Order: sequence, then structure tokens, then C-alpha cells
Amino acid sequence: MDKFIIEGGHELNGAINISGSKNASLPILAAALLTGERVVIRRVPDVSDTNYMLAILGALGAHVERSSGTVIIEAANIHPDAPYELVRKMRASICVMGPLVGRLHQAKVSLPGGCIIGDRPVDLHLKGLAEIGADIDMEGGNIHITAKKGLKGKTVRLRGTHGPTVLGTDNLMMAAVLAEGTTIIEDAAAEPEVEDLANFLNAMGAKILGAGTTRITIQGVEKLHGCDYTVIPDRIEAGTYMVAGAIAGGTVKLRRTRPDHLTSVIDTLRDAGHNVEIEEGTTIVVSPGKTPKGANITTEPYPGFPTDMQAQMCALFATTPGISVIKETIFPQRFMHLSEMSRMGADSKLNDHTAVITGVEQLSAAPVMASDLRASAALVLAALTAKGTTEVTRVYHIDRGYEHIDEKLQALGAKIQRVRE
Repeated sequence: MDKFIIEGGHELNGAINISGSKNASLPILAAALLTGERVVIRRVPDVSDTNYMLAILGALGAHVERSSGTVIIEAANIHPDAPYELVRKMRASICVMGPLVGRLHQAKVSLPGGCIIGDRPVDLHLKGLAEIGADIDMEGGNIHITAKKGLKGKTVRLRGTHGPTVLGTDNLMMAAVLAEGTTIIEDAAAEPEVEDLANFLNAMGAKILGAGTTRITIQGVEKLHGCDYTVIPDRIEAGTYMVAGAIAGGTVKLRRTRPDHLTSVIDTLRDAGHNVEIEEGTTIVVSPGKTPKGANITTEPYPGFPTDMQAQMCALFATTPGISVIKETIFPQRFMHLSEMSRMGADSKLNDHTAVITGVEQLSAAPVMASDLRASAALVLAALTAKGTTEVTRVYHIDRGYEHIDEKLQALGAKIQRVRE
């Protein structure tokens, strides 16, 4: 098991490239199951979650090749049983359900695993599939889905207690592309990753309109074909390095970004007094403000402030003068990083899914333990300016979603080492 050793106090300067989106890649890889033809997917990040997804596709019978960020998939002969030993490792593995039901009219998928950040039920996924004609049984921790009479388009509402479901929208969209008739998803997730999946499906011959809004219309087609597609940049990775620049810059330049996907993060950093500029349309330049100040954040579905950036902002506000308030509405239990940051001297109080953070002058190094993907990123960010040397354990969490984060931070001047325990 690996850990990071981070020596704080080193200024970050320079430029790095942002990787392809992990959260867009996973459903796009799964969607390759919808055709038996050759599919080429470019800029797939080299992270453990995409590695698990490729292993699942291989276990389902697909032929998979990977080289330098490019994945080639041929799923000519596949079967509907997704193996428990792989599915349990990653929640996003649930998104193989939609394409299997869409193409084979059956699927057997174990209830998924992944980060422990509170209740994330798959009820809406199953509701959507049931609405268009799937029969669903639960047995022994497995979801058995059949559609013996095929799938038929229908208007389906997908809103849940904490807002729209991204993977639920993905699953229904993937199943509906081969359904008879027209499916309309009301209260659909509008995230860029959903729009990217729709663009990929359209490149395969699907007929989808409205992705990127809360109303998506899918006209079913008889079959899909192969394509060559490039995944969008990872907005959460970009946001994380933007916070790194605000905490520990210097001047940090992030190339290959989509600033239009990061409006809420850019606005929040500027509101907190930091400098954020856009160069040549795709490069974001960040440097610390001379008079940083606290801010109030409420996580919301896109285009609101992303829950996946909440922990990183906690790390920034830990040493920002004044009081900052962060309300988590998507995953209310997603504050486990605060207790670890308190070991480094952060001053925070948690009340009713809201964190109140009073900035301190400087954090101090301490041994800390990552609890989930974004919490681990927050601890790394906090360590960049902490006094002394911080040890972050269980960094397999961060390897789920950040491609070579230690190497990219080293390229910016951070003193970070990966050590095997």
C-alpha cells in the first residue's frame, strides 16, 4: 500500500496538462458494449477506476486494448453477467447495467462498491429501466434485469431526494438508445459528463437531443456502430489544481481545460480573492490573491458548485483569513476529511451538513489518512503549505481519480514522494 510524504512550504510554479475526465470516461467505456464494432476512445485517464472498468468489460467478453490513453474496444461477443469481485470495487461499475439491458435485454450486476461517503442508492437507476420495460429482481446482493419483450420508450422522471442522478441518467440513456420509440428523461442530470456520453452515443449513431439540460430526448435506433471519440477534460482535476495554485502558488497554468465547465469554481476562487485568468481559450492561470478572504459555498447539481470540489475548498479555507461556510446538499455525510485536517491544526465545526471553517495562519504537518477520493486530494492540498512533513496514507483512494498526481505536483515544484508502506 502506498503513501505520500509531502514537505510543505514550497511554492508552485509552472504548467501541466489536465487529463481526460474520469467521470466521463467510465460510462463512455461502458457504452462501448452497445455495439459489436470497433470503438476507439482517446484521452482515457490512467487511474484505477478506469482500469477496473476495462477489467469488467473484459470479463463480460469484450476485447480491450489500451495504449497511452487510447482504448480500443470490440464487444462482438459479450454476456450479461458482471462479476462481483470487480463490481464491488467501484460504484460507477453500475453503469454497465444500461448498455447490457439495451443490447442483450438482460443483465446481472452486483450491487456496487466505491467511496464510503454516505448513502448513494441505485433506486433511480432501476426505476428508469423499469419504466421503459425492464423487469427487476434482487437476490443475494445481485440485480437481475430482463426485458423479454424489449424496451419501449416512455417519459421518465429521474429526480431524487438530493437532486438528479448522473449515473442514473447515463444508464437510462444508454438503455434507451436501442429501445423502440422515443424516451424522454425529465429531471435529467445536466453535468458535462452526461453531455459527453450523449455526444459519444450520437457518434455511434444514436439520436439524442437535449443532453446538458434537464430534459433529454432519445429516439431509439435499431443498432449502433463503431466510432473514434475523445473524452472531455476532467473538470474536477482542473479544479483541484486551481485550488493548489491558490494555496501554494506562484503561478500555476493548467492546459487542456474547459473553462466553461468550471464557471462556479472560477467564480468562487475569485470571490475568495484569488487571481484566475483564461488564456487562449483552454489554459487557466491561477495565483494567490494578496488579500484572500472567506466565502460561502453550497454544493448543487451542475451548473452549481460541484460536491466533488467541496473537500478541496475546505483545504483552501483552512488557512484563509476569516470565516467560510460550506453547506453540502448532495452527499450530506461527505465531511470525513475535516477530522483529519483538524489533526493539522484546522479550525472547523460541523453542524447539520454545514461546515464552518475559521482560517488559521498556518497548518502543521501530521500523519493523516485518506477516507475517499476527494478527501485524499484535500489532505494533499493542505499538506502543500503545512509546516513540516505530512504523511498521507491510503492514497489508493486518490489513485482512483487522479492521473499521476504526485508527478504533476512535482512538475510544479512540490516536494512530494510516493512511498510503499
